[in-house]
Amino acid sequence: MSDADRQLVELLRKASDILIFTGAGISTGSGIPDFRGPQGIWKTRQPVYYQDFMSSEEARVEAWDFKLEGWESFRDARPTATHRAIVELEQSGRLAMVVTQNIDGLHQKAGTSRDKLIEIHGTNSEIECQSCRERTDPEEHFRHFAETRNPPVCHCGGYLKSATISFGQNLVEADLEASARAAEQCDLVVALGSTLGVYPAASLPLMAAERGVPYVIINRGATEHDGRSGVTLRLEGDVDELFPPACLAVTA
Repeated sequence: MSDADRQLVELLRKASDILIFTGAGISTGSGIPDFRGPQGIWKTRQPVYYQDFMSSEEARVEAWDFKLEGWESFRDARPTATHRAIVELEQSGRLAMVVTQNIDGLHQKAGTSRDKLIEIHGTNSEIECQSCRERTDPEEHFRHFAETRNPPVCHCGGYLKSATISFGQNLVEADLEASARAAEQCDLVVALGSTLGVYPAASLPLMAAERGVPYVIINRGATEHDGRSGVTLRLEGDVDELFPPACLAVTA
């Protein structure tokens, strides 16, 4: 075990209210595609903006077509060692909250409690009516769209959309407030698999660090928080190789 690995274990061992902040890097091992990386989806596909979705039938078809392409990958994906390690932290009583930028639903699949999880950018695991806000299972809606090419609508007449935050759509205020509370109350913050470049979500670890709380970053590749004065420990590499063994040393 390297000195950095030992330092990570010691930080985890001393903490009792850990805020975990996760990005796409913890899910690539499960087959979930990256969106913003060098080979990411947005390099070949243009996102549908929320205002266009709400005003244009053509945009709604495009949005549903895009989601249909990746639906089976999201549906069949399984949690990684990192997802499971976070559950072990919760079971040990050390986890304050998980705030994830990911929309893959893998934290819940792994067993993270709903009251310990904030999906700040929403989830692909549900479909949400943009009028009455009812949420439903995606399977039937994707089957309907694949057969008819007609974007499904709610029983109330509202447009149905994946329960993700689209470009141009506001984040959920209650999620932002709960995330900020976690950042204000935690005694350790750990960012896993994120380039920390998408705001306002990426400001949350900094909120904790600015209070003097230890801040750990584990990621393969550069992040926008590298070199900042509030960072206590920066580990470069595969999150699945670095984080789960440290958690095991603490929770076993």
